[in-house]
Amino acid sequence: MRGDRLVSILLLLQTHGRMTAKELAEKLEVSERTIYRDMDALSGAGIPVFADRGKNGGWSLLEGYRTTLTGLKEAEIRALFVPSSEQLIDDLGLTHSSEEARNKLIASLPSIYRENAKDMWNRIHIDTSTWRGRKEKIASFEVLKDAIWKKNKLKINYQRADGNMLNRIVNPLGLVAKGSRWYFIASKDNGDIRNYRASRIQSAVAMDDTFERPENFNLAQHWKSSTEAFLENLPKCEVCVEVAPSILPRLTFTGRFVQIVEIGTKGQGDWIPVKLSFDTEEEALGYILGFADQIRVVKPEELHDKIVKMAKSVVASYKQKM
Repeated sequence: MRGDRLVSILLLLQTHGRMTAKELAEKLEVSERTIYRDMDALSGAGIPVFADRGKNGGWSLLEGYRTTLTGLKEAEIRALFVPSSEQLIDDLGLTHSSEEARNKLIASLPSIYRENAKDMWNRIHIDTSTWRGRKEKIASFEVLKDAIWKKNKLKINYQRADGNMLNRIVNPLGLVAKGSRWYFIASKDNGDIRNYRASRIQSAVAMDDTFERPENFNLAQHWKSSTEAFLENLPKCEVCVEVAPSILPRLTFTGRFVQIVEIGTKGQGDWIPVKLSFDTEEEALGYILGFADQIRVVKPEELHDKIVKMAKSVVASYKQKM
């Protein structure tokens, strides 16, 4: 077990260049004291590890040192060859490069593992596209990708969710795929980092000015923390309804944002009490009306009244056309 951990430390340092004892401990799920003991063991084995003290310090390997370790475990080989989303790889223009890299990796494996690696692609497939195949158009995707690598500032024209346009100069930090949608992560000169839905960027122009990426910026950590904050701040609209037993299995398959909070037992007339949670009242109204007479609102009363009003409006509209 310890030998595996020492190898993991060595590979992490080769990959990241410099890491603190705390970062290594979190990655390997051990204490910092254990990391310090492991570093002594590596040094005693002749591995050139050393520590830099100070604000930006940490453990690293002597410059130019590389290990020639090739002893991958079978589970690690499987993890390495888990397929990625074809759609997202194609969006990034890396389909051919991905196939070439995969073939080179397979060729470098011992023959005993080679067939297992190939078999991963025939047993696991990841499809992030929607059922109807609707793909968001991103007008300036190539510009965004290019600026991220070249660290050019961008002048973007962005359509907000309310329809208003804003013009802004930003520092491109990365792209994140959420399902089949792409989000563009960028900062302003004051350090404020924002997430932009890439399909809403109407135009993007690369500037001659470049910028320095924040030294400690981690794209995955930023996305995780920003999405958690977004979810915590989402408004909630909880509704108590009664539903016909026949629609109970379909409640979460409507394509709308709904969460079943609680399902009760059958009551009078076989109706089943259910508590639902929506992001907005508008979502609740559209969802409930979609089930017609198979679902009815118990509370809040004001939502019940709005449903009745909307239903009457629909009936009146059809009567006018008859």
